[in-house]
Amino acid sequence: MNKYELAVVVSAKVEDEERAAVIERVKELIARFGGTVTEVDDWGKRRLAYEIQKMREGFYYFVRFEAAPTAPAEIESRMRIMDNVIRYLCVRQDA
Repeated sequence: MNKYELAVVVSAKVEDEERAAVIERVKELIARFGGTVTEVDDWGKRRLAYEIQKMREGFYYFVRFEAAPTAPAEIESRMRIMDNVIRYLCVRQDA
């Protein structure tokens, strides 16, 4: 099992309940592919470096998890089509 960090930027136009639902779906995806979530870090609303889909702000979340080496590719393929997710990035953490 490798350690990973998934950065997720959620649209600032959605309500609090929808944002929480997006993060819950991300956690469910990780669990579905055999991973275990160790920490979810909520950075709140931040200004984006550049405009994305006519938005200048987004909510940043960092999800740390442990999973098999094949899991991140599966998770990213599902996140690509998720509503309200502007950007995402999954990186492996060195031990």
